[in-house]
Amino acid sequence: MKESLAFGTSVLQSQPFSVLLGAKLVVFAEGHAEIQIPINDQLKQQHGFVHGGVISYAADNALTFAGGSVLGAGVVTSEFKINYLRPALGDCLIARAQVIHAGKNQAVCRCDLFCTDSEGERLCATSQGTITRLGSPSAENTQV
Repeated sequence: MKESLAFGTSVLQSQPFSVLLGAKLVVFAEGHAEIQIPINDQLKQQHGFVHGGVISYAADNALTFAGGSVLGAGVVTSEFKINYLRPALGDCLIARAQVIHAGKNQAVCRCDLFCTDSEGERLCATSQGTITRLGSPSAENTQV
């Protein structure tokens, strides 16, 4: 599992936008992924909430890592939806994704997003997406 997390971390760190946001992959195991983003003022919208685009990014990337954990490297998000449940406030945004069903070339995944503060975690959004393998199943791709 440590090797998988190290590989996943290297992939995440190769994404300039992920680095810009300060995203960190903390779980990357078969069927599961968790990404954390520290919340700062640059990630907020005019009302002081975490911007919906940041929440959407976290969901999309966590879904893709979860799907990639069962499909292998070389996957992309082919679709996803998100429901914003409450304003995202706090110190850290957490995106926890899991595979619901996986076939040979695609996986359907779910991601719940939480904000944390001194009082604990609060669910702020939920999403579902389809992750699709690039190329043929035998293709040797090195990107998640």
